[in-house]
Amino acid sequence: MLPGISPVIGRTEEEAQAQWAELQALIHPSVGLATLAPFWPGEDLTQWNLDAPPPYIPEPPKGINSRAHVVLQLVRRENYTVRQLYEYLAGARGHWVVVGTPQTIADRMQEWFENGAADGFNVMPPVLPQSLNEFVDLVVPELQRRGLFRTAYEGNTLRENLGLARPASRYATPLAKAA
Repeated sequence: MLPGISPVIGRTEEEAQAQWAELQALIHPSVGLATLAPFWPGEDLTQWNLDAPPPYIPEPPKGINSRAHVVLQLVRRENYTVRQLYEYLAGARGHWVVVGTPQTIADRMQEWFENGAADGFNVMPPVLPQSLNEFVDLVVPELQRRGLFRTAYEGNTLRENLGLARPASRYATPLAKAA
């Protein structure tokens, strides 16, 4: 299981929170409402008050649609306003956002990993290349210090580092056997 994580990294908690607030302020309402549209199909969301909860909560779609279930549960449980909901979704497309210092982010990742909630993470930097560089320069060394991230690779290929056998070539001809 490799959940998406969108780390917002600051040298202090206050700096990280300020960065997150700045990113959230960049979400234009039309983009935010477009993010919500699949959860309220056929509804004209432009008429909604952005600073009030959605006027109604639809039934989740039939079948498997975990994203819709999570979003609609958030609306029910947290009583999010329309703006808060689209900021939550548009910020990282609903993936896990962790805002804090490198140590805080490493703490949260370690907690998920050690409790079996994740085998690793799909890092989704909110701003490229800045956020990726911050993650590599600040969070990775903290994870390495804790023994949670490699400092070197044993193999030369991804296959070798994952411990996978080399598949037989379907184009190779079998060697003749001696009689």
